[in-house]
Amino acid sequence: MKKIILLVVILFLTYQSDAQFSKFFEEKTLRLDYYHCGNAKTEQYFFDELIQEQFWAGSLTYLIDSLGYGNQRMEVHAADTGELIYSRGFSTLFGEWQTTPEAKFTACCYPESLILPFPKEKVVVSIQSLNRMGIFEKNFEYTVDPKSYFIKKEREKLPVFDVINSGIPAKTVDIVLLPEGYAKYQEKLFKDDCQKFASEFFRYSPYSENKNKFNIRGVWAPSKEEGPDVPGDNSWKKTRLNASYYTFDSERYLMIKDYQGIRDVAGNAPYDFIYILANTEKYGGGAVYNFYGISAAHHVDESGKIYIHEFGHLFAGLGDEYVGGVEYSEFYPTNLEPWEPNLTTLVGFDKKWKNMLPEGTVIPTPDKGKNGDKLGVYEGGGYVSKGVYRPWPNCLMNNLHQIDVFCPVCIKSIQEMIDLNCR
Repeated sequence: MKKIILLVVILFLTYQSDAQFSKFFEEKTLRLDYYHCGNAKTEQYFFDELIQEQFWAGSLTYLIDSLGYGNQRMEVHAADTGELIYSRGFSTLFGEWQTTPEAKFTACCYPESLILPFPKEKVVVSIQSLNRMGIFEKNFEYTVDPKSYFIKKEREKLPVFDVINSGIPAKTVDIVLLPEGYAKYQEKLFKDDCQKFASEFFRYSPYSENKNKFNIRGVWAPSKEEGPDVPGDNSWKKTRLNASYYTFDSERYLMIKDYQGIRDVAGNAPYDFIYILANTEKYGGGAVYNFYGISAAHHVDESGKIYIHEFGHLFAGLGDEYVGGVEYSEFYPTNLEPWEPNLTTLVGFDKKWKNMLPEGTVIPTPDKGKNGDKLGVYEGGGYVSKGVYRPWPNCLMNNLHQIDVFCPVCIKSIQEMIDLNCR
């Protein structure tokens, strides 16, 4: 009887949420492009344009973000009543750049973009950023009139193909794969690489147990030349998305500055998350939460592990658990609790994995190389050796060369994100 009552409650809440979506939105996408500018201490947002895209792949019920992940937050309010009707947390490449030494001496702009379900009536879209006190501050606001004739509707039409098709976009996690540095004659190579991505992706738990909750599609967009830029080798290529190694002067950090250009290609398919396959054997990649991910498609030994590691950042907001390897300064202030679910400074550890620890676990947990896979609180993570802690001695978010599994904390976070997106 209790199960029947619970089912009725769930169905009622789902009906209410669907009705809420239908009240405010249409099943297509509104894209808001802007420029994110500033230096280490300042940031500004400058409006660019609005674009209508044909698909909405997101959930029709999970409208208000309750996780609190990301260094930025988008909120959409009904213009007439002020009611919050949609929100999402995210982070940006610009936000990472702000923590680099270069940002202390110069300012720059990054093209960025937001997507939301297409509103039926006027809405106010705002962007909030985490300040140095760990509090969200509103830095941008724009009123959208969905009936405006300035909303662009034209787009480049590119071929789209299914890699995995498990169901309707609203009830699945939809990944779109984009090619970078594949020449016109390499379409088959890209399609084969998309199949390899899916094969590798579902080798790892908890994705393997949830394969029927994912759609994966590819968009074919060839480049004039093969492979991404490698500035350290003085190698520059004419490619569709203009990816480059040595991002922030880190050799293995392969990223793309023009997020709007990425959206232009991705918008040909229904998607929740964008992942880019780079036509190269050179080790590297990168990903930013609710932004995009990219990595080498042809690394000899570890392409699959790179995919799964970077997708952990993009999809579940997982932080890097290793020490060193980047030029960031003060990326995780030790007086604030990181929002990433698998990192802690112990400032707000009660809200992290404390309730998952075995009874009697010492905090911090000594790591003498004998803990194996014991869940604990191990010092070293978030690029620094002191002040930031991780759940396991090793995990796929730490050392790709020595481990093939996620720790229990990462698995729990990934599963929760799958469930949210498939509601």
